[in-house]
Amino acid sequence: MKDSKRVTYGRTSVYNLNYHIIWGTKYRNRVLKGNVEAVLKRILYEVAAQYGFSIDHMEIGKDDHVHLLVSAPPKLSVTNIVRWLKGISARQMFVECPELQRSYWKHQGRHLWSPSYYVESIGTTNQDAVAKYIDDQRAKELNPLDLEDL
Repeated sequence: MKDSKRVTYGRTSVYNLNYHIIWGTKYRNRVLKGNVEAVLKRILYEVAAQYGFSIDHMEIGKDDHVHLLVSAPPKLSVTNIVRWLKGISARQMFVECPELQRSYWKHQGRHLWSPSYYVESIGTTNQDAVAKYIDDQRAKELNPLDLEDL
């Protein structure tokens, strides 16, 4: 049985495209905490709204990487989505969070994010599992002795 809540009706298509996207900070610096984390999350939601896709789940892992569950229409490529998220967020983060300049200030350029990223397309069957995994990222860090998931 199809779940009608998971599909989106566009003008010329019906779709359910979801991506699990992960990327990290340059040099794996643990700077995504406190105010920086709050600013980053706000910026990423703004970028998604501006470009016409949604972020259904978001969490920061170990203060050095970002997990997202993104839903997008078929006209948007995942490459562009990642480029917009990483590029716009880096530029705005350096403006809004001057404390990042201590870790990332270079003479020839600043790069907040590592140039690589991971993306996986998510089908209907494992969308809930990936959403739970993303939501549990911070909880696993706070309870490292929890051996239930092993």
